[in-house]
Amino acid sequence: MDSAQQTSPSTFVPDLYALFCHDLPTRPLSGAGKVLVSGASGYIGGRLVPELVARGYQVRAMVRADAAVCGARWPEVEPVEADALNPESLRKAFAGVQTAYYLIHSLLLGPRGFEAADLQAAINFRDAAAQSGVQRIIYLGGLGDRLASKSRHLQVRMRVAEELKQGPVPVTILRAAIIIGSGSASYEIIRHLVNRMPVLFIPRWARTWCQPIAIRDVIKYLVGVLETPETAGKDLDIGGPEILTYELLLNTFAEVIHKKILLLSAPISYLPIYAYAASLLTPVPAPITLSLMEGLKDEVVCRNTDIQRLIPFEPLSYKEAVIRALTREEQDRVYTRWSDAYPRDCELAIKLSELPSGLSYSTTYSILSDKPARALFHAICQVGGKQGWFHNNWMWRARGGLDRILFGVGSQRGRKSASTLHVNDVIDFWRVEDFQENERLLLRSEMKLPGRAWLKLTIGEEEGRRLLSITAYFDARGVFGKIYWYLFWPFHLSIFQGLIRQIEQRA
Repeated sequence: MDSAQQTSPSTFVPDLYALFCHDLPTRPLSGAGKVLVSGASGYIGGRLVPELVARGYQVRAMVRADAAVCGARWPEVEPVEADALNPESLRKAFAGVQTAYYLIHSLLLGPRGFEAADLQAAINFRDAAAQSGVQRIIYLGGLGDRLASKSRHLQVRMRVAEELKQGPVPVTILRAAIIIGSGSASYEIIRHLVNRMPVLFIPRWARTWCQPIAIRDVIKYLVGVLETPETAGKDLDIGGPEILTYELLLNTFAEVIHKKILLLSAPISYLPIYAYAASLLTPVPAPITLSLMEGLKDEVVCRNTDIQRLIPFEPLSYKEAVIRALTREEQDRVYTRWSDAYPRDCELAIKLSELPSGLSYSTTYSILSDKPARALFHAICQVGGKQGWFHNNWMWRARGGLDRILFGVGSQRGRKSASTLHVNDVIDFWRVEDFQENERLLLRSEMKLPGRAWLKLTIGEEEGRRLLSITAYFDARGVFGKIYWYLFWPFHLSIFQGLIRQIEQRA
């Protein structure tokens, strides 16, 4: 298993225990050609890529930006930058590809913004695949009846499937309900609600039926249909062995963690209220919780069981999926998370080095230390998440809470791993923009701000000692941006000097 040690951004080698398909009944296809995984930086794509590599496939990982980061993460993979909303960029991505996975969705835009983007992206992807001679598309969509569905999110996922099938390339549609696994948004909503609330009010739509599926089984089916040619052109429902209500999902989770929880019938069922409340109690922001909770009004169970004959294996029960997810977290072995791709345009955000006209404001605090750079940097890389920010944590939490109230990301996102960091990892309301081991950690803010902000922690040399510095940068937007900087400037001395002193002490 992985040891809990600091790693550089170039090391990402999942061990046998991290792979899901070692007991898959299908066998790798010989002569399968190049396989394109779109959405490779997302929760599903990031787990599918190493599975395909481990089974000997030539994989091209499609991301919208930072292909070099993707290449460092998976040295055996060919990274390519392309955007499904930009047809020209897709030509390079599809060159020489035989099979393409479509794992793109715009859910992160929120319930009002994703429909047009999702449908146009599917049309562009379908047409580019046909023009490039792709032999097959595999799409992971959602369960439900498009005509009867009350969820706009599920309706769009089903319309995407129909759009993909309008082209000449055979499409395999896998349709899943709620996905349970370490790092999945649905799992983290359930976990935090159960952990934080002794009493939960359950609306009537939480008693509809669903068929949850473990993330490892989703990945096994995605690989299995590639290795089963007769699944081409088929619509296949995938799910776990149980049909449960969402109320039962909460109850079962509470049983697993030995937590007593009281579930009471709610007098109101207005969904936006519950979605907003859930966003305040969990790491998952309101735009995602609202889109996911819309699907709770629909009964989402498998009507087609052909997949059990075509790719026969025993899926995990909901309880087993929860136990495995909890175990992954305890072992600090969560390899992908919903926050990897949230906000949706995080990878396209302007970098500190790309600002055309310099920064409006910056401030630096430094101390000298006799401790080695490696020890100092290790302490730097422990900031955020469960350990907090070492000093004045209430200030960091208060700022994150305000951001969440304003429908921002907040600080509850925490960290994917407590022991390692990579470029694009999330730390509370920051994202890692640059990572140079034993030298520099650059964080980009994803809070709602009247401007753009960065936090850089560096280790230099001065008179034979280590110079530990923290610099806050702020690119103000308009008059309100300037007011914001001066309003919070008095707090910087306490927050940042306290932080670097604690880093030095903990090194």
